[in-house]
Amino acid sequence: MAQLPTVEDVARVANVSRQTVSNVLNSPEIVKAGTRERVESAILQLGYRPHASARRLRTRQSSTIGIRLDPHVNGISGSILDRYLHALTDQAAQRGMRIMLFTATDPVDEIEQFRNLRDGADVDAFVVTATQYEDPRLEWLIRERVPFVAFGRPWGEDLESPDRLWVDVDGYSGTYDATRHLIGRGLRNIGYLGWPAGSGTGDERRKGWAAAMTEEFGFDESQLDALTTRTDEGVPQARRLVEDLFKGDHGLDALVCVSDSLALGAMMAVNEAGQKKFPVIGFDNTPVAQAVGLSSVEQQLDLVAAATLELLMGATGRRVLPHGETAVETHRLITPKLVVRRSSHLAPVEETAGGTTSGNHNREENQ
Repeated sequence: MAQLPTVEDVARVANVSRQTVSNVLNSPEIVKAGTRERVESAILQLGYRPHASARRLRTRQSSTIGIRLDPHVNGISGSILDRYLHALTDQAAQRGMRIMLFTATDPVDEIEQFRNLRDGADVDAFVVTATQYEDPRLEWLIRERVPFVAFGRPWGEDLESPDRLWVDVDGYSGTYDATRHLIGRGLRNIGYLGWPAGSGTGDERRKGWAAAMTEEFGFDESQLDALTTRTDEGVPQARRLVEDLFKGDHGLDALVCVSDSLALGAMMAVNEAGQKKFPVIGFDNTPVAQAVGLSSVEQQLDLVAAATLELLMGATGRRVLPHGETAVETHRLITPKLVVRRSSHLAPVEETAGGTTSGNHNREENQ
């Protein structure tokens, strides 16, 4: 049986010291770029894999990132967190890191889990999801100087603070592109179906729709309010609301929705009203959206996961940077893309060969 390559083998092939190889594996940012590339090339050539357990004992780091598995996120919207966790776990493994999932009933309980995992040296950092205004979880992590990245902006706080690392999807850009796409189809009265006001994510997505409408048609806030309908997250809620809307003289040409859940409910309602050509666009591009032919905004969660790790560990690092020490950036805003399917191409306008597209999006037709 062939002997596995060692650190000494890598050092010999790269013509460097054993310590330099160790530095590349554990603290690559302190190694000159040319030397680091030479060592990394030798690692690939030899197929060397560092022994994770030995490294954890040597560095006194767990090589583990903790993230709460939210018990309240399920159904259509829950697939977003699932896909993000999958991408994060896969990319973390490539850096020699593991993802630990834990549960908590509320923010207070989540903070208690932070404390337990930190005190037991079970994790090196946390990823915080579902951020909110004046988020007590972020304040505790900052006060205790525990490294973390928030998936979602620290709403209402200093977005440039080195204490608050965050990555988010540009919801404004997503709904702006979706609305511009419908405007390009010759539509004017494009409604917005969103969550109740006060949600940072929901408010930001509405702003993108509102900006496109104001830019094109000069609508003021009262006109935008007249085109806005709000409800809690959920397919049944959206379905009932849009059913009631279509019983009257709604005057709408299309709907841009804050989520795929609301968009699916809206699609059901407009189909039952006999208006199958009424365009609906969702947000999140869930598997359900693909299955039913719903146009939707894709969050590009692979990029979100990559940005999460880069903020925590640097571009090529294999360890979590200490709290307050950032590689280059304090945050990353990921631009989403609009995936156009048949549903939003059923507007009462003439189709051109191959369809038309505009903005930052892809066209995807059902077979």
